[in-house]
Amino acid sequence: MEEFEVYAAIGEQGFSQLIAAFYKQIPSDDVLGPLYRGRDLAGAEQRLRDFLVYRFGGPQRYIEQRGHPRLRMRHFPFAVSPAARDRWMQLMLNAHTKRHPFPLMSNTCCITFSTQPLLFLSTGPSRTRRLIACSGSSTRSKCH
Repeated sequence: MEEFEVYAAIGEQGFSQLIAAFYKQIPSDDVLGPLYRGRDLAGAEQRLRDFLVYRFGGPQRYIEQRGHPRLRMRHFPFAVSPAARDRWMQLMLNAHTKRHPFPLMSNTCCITFSTQPLLFLSTGPSRTRRLIACSGSSTRSKCH
């Protein structure tokens, strides 16, 4: 199954269920809970749902409302460590397995979910390399 075919397979309701199951785990999670504490969890849920709907072949609400995803820039203010990235993956895969146990779709989503969070690391060696590469840069956009 290609990425753009996922939306046709599960539709809006499938993505809503998946993302709701993911965010249901967040408040009590030891790793991700603190990152979200005091934040608009319902808004985060909506943004992720809209992004994934767009990413997997559905309506482009995310782009229409928020513009280009600029994922690295949007996540830069948060302390996304390798442990937080790995936990995000685990909770998403937990939600995915509970809601959508379809092997072909699972392979497509797992590949996408396993590569995208690598962009979000904002602590550890990858952040240090980015900050070093950006020092002296005249444009902030090159840094994100």
